[in-house]
Amino acid sequence: MRFADIPGNEEVKRVLVQSVQRQHVAHAQLFRGAEGSAALALALAYAAYLNCEGREPQDTDSCGHCASCQKIDKLIHPDLNFILPVTTTKAVPKDAVSSKFAGEWRQFVLENPYQGLNDWMQHIGADNKQGSISKEESLQLLRLVSLTAFEARYKTVVVWLPELMHPAAANAVLKLLEEPPPATVFLLVSNAPEQLLPTIISRVQPIVVRPLPEAELTAHLRDQRHLPEAKAHQVAQLAEGNLGAALAAATTSGQDHDYLTFFIDWMRQCYGYKVDKLLGKSDEFQKLGRENQKELLHYSLGVLRKVLLFGLDAQLVPHLAAGEQQFVTGFSKFVTPRNADPLTRELNDAHYHIERNANPRMVFVDTSLRVAELLRQA
Repeated sequence: MRFADIPGNEEVKRVLVQSVQRQHVAHAQLFRGAEGSAALALALAYAAYLNCEGREPQDTDSCGHCASCQKIDKLIHPDLNFILPVTTTKAVPKDAVSSKFAGEWRQFVLENPYQGLNDWMQHIGADNKQGSISKEESLQLLRLVSLTAFEARYKTVVVWLPELMHPAAANAVLKLLEEPPPATVFLLVSNAPEQLLPTIISRVQPIVVRPLPEAELTAHLRDQRHLPEAKAHQVAQLAEGNLGAALAAATTSGQDHDYLTFFIDWMRQCYGYKVDKLLGKSDEFQKLGRENQKELLHYSLGVLRKVLLFGLDAQLVPHLAAGEQQFVTGFSKFVTPRNADPLTRELNDAHYHIERNANPRMVFVDTSLRVAELLRQA
């Protein structure tokens, strides 16, 4: 994993690179980011950079060609270790610890390093069980760090989702952070750092991984994932900076629908109170299927927010796709602080009812008539 492979987060990359170049590598670092963020990917790229044998002092990324990089890229380096939330499965019916899932973890991460806990649980066949980092893991961890590095400059221990540690495991990690073994770097990757022990938080260097701006996510989906511009923008808006969610959405049937055109036509029909056309539109809505109906409503909420912000101050919405610019500019006259909250509630309520298997056509018509009334209250 190279830093160059990861979209955005340029400031984080710069800080990580400089810590190595200036030889100020903290023994424990906490990569904190929402599920679907680049937190794990950045930790892996950092591990590769730390131990790269082919980079020059001024290089800002690992070489990708040396033996160390190639092993880390395949997650088979003997000095790259993982502690993960796991549970018993058909393949591992007892004594579930991270080392017994090494093969599954390699496959999972190499396929997509932006996935979350639920994806991991499904991948290992956990059914409805909850994953955790058990107290048995603490013994494994203590044995692990007692060994010197086999061949790397630094032994690296990646703890994925440390908030799921059993208290015994958390105390073992705390002890290691208080008395760190030599040439060992702990990289904690957390979606919910507020759930960690305060004493652990106080002993790690925080690395904040923020959601990707919509423009950067759109560019990544267009240039690296080869989505058409309009679809890339649509997926990026739905994902709200969550790269994992964007990559998942990019492979669903939702990408075959033009939500922006649907929303523009819908709002124009609502404002014109064209009931006959709204009835026809409800048929179109029903044919989308439930997941796409929910996605459309989610997307509509995002556009509605942009419209309101643009009406308050155009500088609050610096990046608008070409297809959105004209509509957002014109529609901002009809979405104001006076009716924005009730409009948002109507779309949220529609999403709620669709999620609970209400009749899509009835939900759409009812929502449309309420939206029509609210647009006249601007």
